[in-house]
Amino acid sequence: MTTLAIEAEGLAKRFGSTQALAGVDLAAPAGTVLAILGPNGSGKTTTVRILATLLRPDAGRAAVGGYDVAARPMAVRSLIGLTGQNVTVDEVLSGRENLELFGSLLGLGRAERRGRAAELLELVDLADAGDRRAKTYSGGMRRRLDLAVSLIGRPRLLFLDEPTSGLDPRSRRGLWEVIRELVAGGTTVLLTTQYLEEADQLADDIVVLDQGRVIARGGPDELKAGTGGQVLEVRPAGPDGLDLTARVLAELAGGSPAVDPDARLASVPVDDPGLIAEAVRRLDAADVRIADLALRRPSLDDVFLRLTGRRTEAEPAGEPVELERRTA
Repeated sequence: MTTLAIEAEGLAKRFGSTQALAGVDLAAPAGTVLAILGPNGSGKTTTVRILATLLRPDAGRAAVGGYDVAARPMAVRSLIGLTGQNVTVDEVLSGRENLELFGSLLGLGRAERRGRAAELLELVDLADAGDRRAKTYSGGMRRRLDLAVSLIGRPRLLFLDEPTSGLDPRSRRGLWEVIRELVAGGTTVLLTTQYLEEADQLADDIVVLDQGRVIARGGPDELKAGTGGQVLEVRPAGPDGLDLTARVLAELAGGSPAVDPDARLASVPVDDPGLIAEAVRRLDAADVRIADLALRRPSLDDVFLRLTGRRTEAEPAGEPVELERRTA
C-alpha cells in the first residue's frame, strides 16, 4: 500500500468575506513532488500555511507524515522544512553563520551544526561563498541559502511556496537540480509555483486550484493530453495583424484562440495537424503576413488557459503570503 506523506480532505478557510479554500482534497505519496498551480487568488499559499500548521482550517482535515495538523502541530513541525516566497536569511551574517545559527536554534551541538552547515553549503553550491556576508549574494544565491536553512533539521517533507519567484532562468534551473537531489534521497516536496515549466520539470502530480477549489488533477502529461492533440501558434509580421490572425484561427478551429499581445502571438488547440496548411491558405487570403507559424505539443500553460480562462499570476496581496520560518 502506498504511504501518503500528505493528505487532506475538504479543507476550507475563509478570510472575512473571502472564501480562500472551499473543500480542497490533496494526496502526496512519500518521496514525490506534488505541485499546486492556480491563478491569482486561487488559495495556494493558504493551503501551504494550513499544512505547515501556521493556519487552522475552518473545516476539513489534513495530515502530514501521518500526524493531524490541527491535533498534533508540534509533531508535524518536527518533520517539515518550509521556504516561503520571501528570503528570510540574515544579510549581516555569512552563509555559514546563517546555517549554524539555525542549527543552534534547533538544538544541534557545535560540531554537528558546523558539519551540517558545510554539508548544506556544498549541496546548494555555495561552498566557495559560505564565508561571505549574505548581503553580497545574488538573488539566486540567497534563494539557495534560504532553501539550505530549511534543510538544517533533515526534514522528511519540504514545503516550497514559489521558491524560484523572481529568479533568472539559470538560477531557477540550479534550484531545480537541488530539489531533484532531495527527492531522489527520499524527501517529499509540496511545491506551489507560478512557473508552469517548473511544475512540468519537477512534479509527479499536479493539483490545479481556482477560487479555492480543485478543478483538475493528474500528472503533467495527463493534464496536457486533456487540452487536445496539438497547439497551432501564429505570429504575424509587422505591427498589425494580430487581431485578424486571431479571428482566422477562431474560424478555423471553432474556438477562442489565446492571444499574447506582448509576444504578438495567437494560438489555438487543434486535433488535426492537417489544419496547418489550411491556416496558411486562410491567413494568406486575409492578407496576413506570417513571421512564425508552428505546431507544438500542449504545455501546462495551455492547460491553465483551458481550465481557468486566464494564465497564472502571483498571489494577490489580499491572501496571506508571509510564511514563518519552520524547520525540523
